[in-house]
Amino acid sequence: MGALPLIIDLDGTLIHTDMLHESALRAVRDNPVEALRIPYLLTHGKAVLKRRLAQGGSFDATSLPYNTAFIEWLKQQRSAGRKLILCTASDRLIADAIADHLGVFDEVMASDGVVNLAGENKAAALVDRFGRAGYDYAGNSRADLPVWRHARRAVIVNAPANLARAAADCCEVERSFAAPDAGLNVWRRVLRVHQWLKNLLLFVPLFAAHQFADPEHWVPLMLAFVAFSLCASSVYIANDLLDLESDRQHPRKRNRPFASGAVPAWQGVLCVPLLLLASAGVAWHVGGNFFVWLAGYFALTCAYSWLLKRLMLVDCLALAVLYTLRIIAGAAALSMPLSFWLLAFSVFLFLSLAYVKRYAELQVQVLHGNKKAHGRGYYTSDAPLIQILGVCSGYAALVVLALYLNSEAVLMLYRSPEIVWGSVPVMLFWVSWMWMKAHRGHMHDDPLVFAVKDKASLLAGGCFAAVLAVGAVGWPW
Repeated sequence: MGALPLIIDLDGTLIHTDMLHESALRAVRDNPVEALRIPYLLTHGKAVLKRRLAQGGSFDATSLPYNTAFIEWLKQQRSAGRKLILCTASDRLIADAIADHLGVFDEVMASDGVVNLAGENKAAALVDRFGRAGYDYAGNSRADLPVWRHARRAVIVNAPANLARAAADCCEVERSFAAPDAGLNVWRRVLRVHQWLKNLLLFVPLFAAHQFADPEHWVPLMLAFVAFSLCASSVYIANDLLDLESDRQHPRKRNRPFASGAVPAWQGVLCVPLLLLASAGVAWHVGGNFFVWLAGYFALTCAYSWLLKRLMLVDCLALAVLYTLRIIAGAAALSMPLSFWLLAFSVFLFLSLAYVKRYAELQVQVLHGNKKAHGRGYYTSDAPLIQILGVCSGYAALVVLALYLNSEAVLMLYRSPEIVWGSVPVMLFWVSWMWMKAHRGHMHDDPLVFAVKDKASLLAGGCFAAVLAVGAVGWPW
């Protein structure tokens, strides 16, 4: 192997993300007013914008989604005596932090607030420094083609097949590293399709009022389900984009598509408005006050993503309201009055589940030796108190259920109201079971996702539905 230096690109090559996009997202999250200046700064050139964003906030170089296979190969090259130079269009403040963390580079070349070291600018800088065919270059995008034209050899990283062929036309290809798969399964995780199960709560008012046999009610509810699902997916994407650093410090959330770099952040930014427009279009055809409640849900989720999830206790109250809003929206889609009992029961039950979620997250942080949950307003020492609050909230929901079963509404809806009392011990078991599993560290980050996969929870749900059904139609003998 020749002694020519190997020049390595950063964004999309060394890491599975783009630092300009991440810096912009961090600005939107931490300083929205400053983020509004991005178009103005861009008129002065990308180098100016990158320097301003780099100065605007710190980032954790240790948690970035590094291309581990490529880095291992770089370490082998350095051990063999090859000089490695990080040459990136990202700002030097960012490049230096990453280089210091990895400790494999002999030198750093980067944008400096004046010159944007990308494309032709990068090629010119490398030719001035090393001459034509005086270096080898590792890159991943079409912006690297001018650099490869003047290189001796190309190392192709995370590039599509057509770009790999274009790079091979420029110079000899030394090595290729395949791009990670971003197929349908990855996009299913991006949209959080499994979370759409929560939107089945829209159907609760229909079943609670025993109106499920009326076919006219199903069309608006199905449209409402689609609208809520699209809206929820847009919010999940926005939340993931704004929570990249926290997710990367979580043992499971670090594998989410945006946190891991499996899907570029810019694609998520593009998806959010498209999903919202589609959601609004469907919601407009539902009728009633559904559109208003959907807009309220979206506004609260935005507030949760930007601020509320960082506020102790307020975050759990917000989650409980978000769950309950689905039930309210379902009633609005049918222009159906909402029962006070159903509303009260829902608020307390979902507050308990919100505490389960936070308690489970704190348990994970305890196991990893952390004293504080990153991006949240809790210390791990708060876990016992969160557990108490959650158990009390769950049992408060059961008290509401028991009082409801003694009301006149039950006499009107159920032929055998005494049978419906069987729902109380079923719910008592389930709430206690959920908290027992959380206490033992077996709870998923999302308790509803856990419930639909947990056999005991599914059995409890089946028993609950059976009790209500028998109470509604009466004993068959």
